[in-house]
Amino acid sequence: MLPTPNLGLGSHMAIRLIPIFQSVFMSICTYAHFDIRSLLGGIKSIVYFYATDYSNMKQKKEITIYDIAEKLQLSSATVSRALNDNPLINKNTRKKIQDTAKELGYRHNSFARNLRAKNTHTIGIIMHELNSHFMTSVLAGIEKIAAAEGYDLIIAHSSENYHKEVANVQNLFNKRVDGLMASLAIDTTSLDHYLPFLEKGIPVIFYDRVDESSDFTNVIIDNYQCGYQATNHLVEQGCQHIALVTGGLNRNVYFKRYQGYIDALKNNGLEVNENLILIKENLTQRKGAEIAEKILDMKPLPDGIFFSHDFSAAMCMQVLKSKGWRIPEDIAVIGFNNDAICDLIEPKLSTINYPGNEVGEVAARTLINHLKGIADIAQMKTIIVRSELIIRESSLKKNPQTTHT
Repeated sequence: MLPTPNLGLGSHMAIRLIPIFQSVFMSICTYAHFDIRSLLGGIKSIVYFYATDYSNMKQKKEITIYDIAEKLQLSSATVSRALNDNPLINKNTRKKIQDTAKELGYRHNSFARNLRAKNTHTIGIIMHELNSHFMTSVLAGIEKIAAAEGYDLIIAHSSENYHKEVANVQNLFNKRVDGLMASLAIDTTSLDHYLPFLEKGIPVIFYDRVDESSDFTNVIIDNYQCGYQATNHLVEQGCQHIALVTGGLNRNVYFKRYQGYIDALKNNGLEVNENLILIKENLTQRKGAEIAEKILDMKPLPDGIFFSHDFSAAMCMQVLKSKGWRIPEDIAVIGFNNDAICDLIEPKLSTINYPGNEVGEVAARTLINHLKGIADIAQMKTIIVRSELIIRESSLKKNPQTTHT
């Protein structure tokens, strides 16, 4: 390998230009008849061309209203008003100023303006995970409402880690967001890191993963009722040994579904068998195969399974089918969320519809109405969004031809 030539550039510049050097070198090194010194000399000239161009771009001055005012021989106050579309400025003058601003590459400093007004028109979002259809649909709902109201979003991801969640909350606080929406990480046990928001009068709304014992406003579904409905449906299909696969019970969503499962069994006169309850701290698609093996080791073997996660249910079904078990004849299965996988797997997966889009819209609308003074979230402890049982083929031991979505 040839040594990298000394092009007489600073180390910072050289690092940025290495890809250019490599690209040019590889493009012309195939011409074997070139003398290597001539070749390197040519590359040096090309690199200097890019270096000069890069340097000019780097040193380009940020355009201000004073530059526009000087070019047009107008006062800075007139320029400022025109850029804010103030009707006090003549329409033609406004257009001339705005066209000149665009020509010069002027960028409006909305952040500074918002700070002067003591708001930033930004909302912070804490998400516990990103690779989830439900969470992305929540985000879509939030964005729809926020965009319509002129708010920008700053999104942070805790990766199911308390310490990262704490750091993200502090970062959003320092960025002076007008409000915050958060879904808790699986291992979050304290909400102390959210208290600075309360002390400054900054509204906080929790969605999905919440602490129902706190005084914060929560946007959730009735997870207890969902757990009860799913389990009761399996009982109605003749299941006697129903397994539950759920996430860590320290989080409200999983604990409430667990309570619904327990009560549905008891109210139907069925025994609660702890051997049929499988708790996984993180339910993921990749856990499906592992879960299937554990289910096949259960005594007695379940004839019905309620999953708190659609992708885990789908992967488990695939493994069970590969080992000769029939779904739903041998084992009926129902999931949770109504992810896209439900309609793609065979048989189609029964589930609980968790309308993430609606959860996001309700949370965002509630927060923004508070910011606008239309509502007071202090008067709204819990907002429950409607969910529903969707019956498909995977859970129908009886009347398999009767399905609805």
